[in-house]
Amino acid sequence: MSTSISSFEDLVSAARQQPEPQRLLFVFTRVELPDDCTPQQRARFEAGAGGALAPLACLDKTPEELGTFSELLDESRRYVQEWTIVFAAALAGKRGCAPTSEEAEAPLNSMVEAIKAGSTGAFIPFDTQGQPVIFDPS
Repeated sequence: MSTSISSFEDLVSAARQQPEPQRLLFVFTRVELPDDCTPQQRARFEAGAGGALAPLACLDKTPEELGTFSELLDESRRYVQEWTIVFAAALAGKRGCAPTSEEAEAPLNSMVEAIKAGSTGAFIPFDTQGQPVIFDPS
């Protein structure tokens, strides 16, 4: 998708406008402090910055199955209570058919591994209000 995404609604709208049907992939994460952190990292984390992203749960849906961000939030809270950031990506279908949930499993696993490795640039992060998140590299 080459469209500028400035909200969750933009993501869903862009997915609906693609030439091939899409399946949207979501990985819900929590920010936590690693066990092997330094005192400086602990202080920064306690001040509300830093930490590591820990994947908690995955979800996949077609754009047609998605309603508002509030509905996604409510559904996610049934499975994982306290997530901080949800990462989104799109998986394109072929020949007019959206990918199945089974076909989304490997890409979701790849997303989880990329997030664990800190490689999140290919995904769109949203906070619990449905707003895109920009990470501070410092």
